[in-house]
Amino acid sequence: MDEIVQEFLVESGENLDQLDRDLLALEVEPTSREALASAFRTIHTIKGTSGFLAFNRLEQLTHTGESLLSRLRDGQQRMSTATADVLLEMVDTVRALLATIEADGSEGEVETEAVSARLRALLADPTSPPTVREVIPAPAVVAAAPAPAPAPPPPALPAVPAPVGELAAPARRSAAEGSLRVDVEVLDTLMQLAGELVLARNQLLRGVGALHDPALTRTAQRLSAITTELQESIMQTRMQPIDHLWSRLPRVVRDLGAQCGRQVRLLMTGQDTELDRALLEAIKDPLTHLVRNAVDHGIEPPETRVAAGKPAEGTVHLRSYHHSGQVVVEVADDGAGIDPARVAQRALERGLRSAAQLAEMSDGDVLHLVFHPGFSTATTITTVSGRGVGMDVVKTNIESIGGTIELESTPGTGTVCRLRVPLTLAIVPALTVACATERFAIPQSSLLELVAVEAAAIEDVAGAPVYRLRGALLPLVDLARELGLRHDHARGAQVVVVVQAGSRRFGLLVDGVVNTEEIVVKALSPVLRGLAPGGPATDGTSLYSGATILGDGRVALILDVQNLARRGLHPDLAERNLRAPERTGSVAEREPQRLLVATVGEGRQVAIAMAVVTRLEMIAAARVEQVGTSELVQHRGAILPLVRLSRYLDVPCAPHRTELPVAVCSRGGRSVAVVVEEILDIAEHDGSPYRGTDDRRYLGTVVVKGQIVGVVDVERAIRSVDPDFGAAVPEAALPGPAIPEPTAPEPTAPELAGAGA
Repeated sequence: MDEIVQEFLVESGENLDQLDRDLLALEVEPTSREALASAFRTIHTIKGTSGFLAFNRLEQLTHTGESLLSRLRDGQQRMSTATADVLLEMVDTVRALLATIEADGSEGEVETEAVSARLRALLADPTSPPTVREVIPAPAVVAAAPAPAPAPPPPALPAVPAPVGELAAPARRSAAEGSLRVDVEVLDTLMQLAGELVLARNQLLRGVGALHDPALTRTAQRLSAITTELQESIMQTRMQPIDHLWSRLPRVVRDLGAQCGRQVRLLMTGQDTELDRALLEAIKDPLTHLVRNAVDHGIEPPETRVAAGKPAEGTVHLRSYHHSGQVVVEVADDGAGIDPARVAQRALERGLRSAAQLAEMSDGDVLHLVFHPGFSTATTITTVSGRGVGMDVVKTNIESIGGTIELESTPGTGTVCRLRVPLTLAIVPALTVACATERFAIPQSSLLELVAVEAAAIEDVAGAPVYRLRGALLPLVDLARELGLRHDHARGAQVVVVVQAGSRRFGLLVDGVVNTEEIVVKALSPVLRGLAPGGPATDGTSLYSGATILGDGRVALILDVQNLARRGLHPDLAERNLRAPERTGSVAEREPQRLLVATVGEGRQVAIAMAVVTRLEMIAAARVEQVGTSELVQHRGAILPLVRLSRYLDVPCAPHRTELPVAVCSRGGRSVAVVVEEILDIAEHDGSPYRGTDDRRYLGTVVVKGQIVGVVDVERAIRSVDPDFGAAVPEAALPGPAIPEPTAPEPTAPELAGAGA
């Protein structure tokens, strides 16, 4: 309610300024219908809102003024100087009321009856002269004592400077002074300029890094930080609460419920969740369609609900929240739910899937068939639904903005439709990958992890490539093959980019990882969006969601992960969760473990258990600050201590580098960055005990790809710079791979393997 009152005060202040101008114009041209209509609309708006907010005296005053302006507008009375005086006095009184409301939330003791009486007198007798106008000043926010009557000057006293605290405090800004209305086109232009600045920043950092000039590097890093803050501030101006979109939905639910014979109650949670205005506009129609579906398809008729032991009134719950850098919007109902068997039967009838395919599909995969074009489970066609048009469009529209849609349903209990959309479309963090001679960008919102693999590790199932990842068979899409690029498949090592496309997880085969950076998304023309190997795509899908300019000035296309999954995955592999055959022997009973393999000083290889690693990042060396003997860096609004493994292990440090590869480890609400020379790989370990060593800085040794590697006791190393690390969590014994997972990890970025490529 406070926000509504603030908006009312801002809007009313602007309206009163316009009303002043209109009334002065009417004194010069009393018959101006445009000025009369504008004045009437202004006072009518203030009256209506003040009544809604229960400001009764303000409502009564403006109602009387509205009646007089109505007579003037309809030609029943003529504007005169006397009439203008009374109306201007009403404007001053309204201003005084608004100032009092802003100061303490009430209408205070402002006198309104006198001016109301003069307005009523003019309504009763237009020729009656009004009494002398009383000018009512607006109460000041900071009260000042009234000036006393003139008196003889007091005797002179020694001058004593007033304490600083007693100086006159500046008046608090009013609601009108604290806000500014800006044209949307100006904000769009600012966003475009911020995008160009980010591109220039990326190119500058790339060039400065090659010069190895510490002073220039520090300046470039400072410019980068300022650019990031400026970009975030401009993006914030475009953010709007999702309530702007939801405000129209109660009426939609009410009208549709009456039309369909349903009793429906709409609940809304998270109305203050903010989203870029462009994305709000993009999800408006899909969200409205989902709410209509929940009322028409989900909620049962009252008699059916009562017979099933439910309340006659159904509930549709809208919920929104932030999660992992995205905005999640849920539309849930407590209706009949969706029966997977019925969906499967309809898919079989329409020839969308064979009986064998349906038998291997999970219930979740079957439910997602409702997004197929033309699919509908409705038995009758109504003016609302039944033609199979809508859910496929919803899915297409959400995926076109880089979002995903998920569907969960329990027969007899209800359905939840979940939208995941990015915060903004303008500037997004992305991973740049190399494929053949080209580079492509993948939005990090779709990334799960990166894995370096040998060609021999890729298996074949049903004629499609898969990779055995931690006991599960991961379907693969060969990016070069899908894009029709010439590729030397004889090369031994490749990188699997594990991505999430809706409810499906798959790996994208690329040649290497180039960099991670913020990219500016540029829209592609319809001609380019439709390109596919061998000519334009015939199914309407595009493998690209946009383009960007990289730090080195090259143009890179942004991959559309959703459409890559749709076109590149084998149908059998795309519709089910494959599990690898159970391993046999004693190794099957061991818990597999992942090890981060890196170099420290002189190229010596060491390993760190990934169980203690939250994320891998690159930190600019210029950002490292020295406090005593400690090295610290400001990171994500917190102070992050650094521990250099080369120093901890008494290995000669590598030459000066502009960027430091770090493994951020978190435990008990504390984080420390472990600095290495180069990250080589994330290797799988079968879980067998480490071979012992007499050096307490190591947990033991293992063999990784034919080489003996020491596993660093990273927690011991961390406690050398942060003794309280992990104190909030009871420590477990550390025999080999038994290091516990962090109890409260930070938001995880994509895990990086093969970053040294």
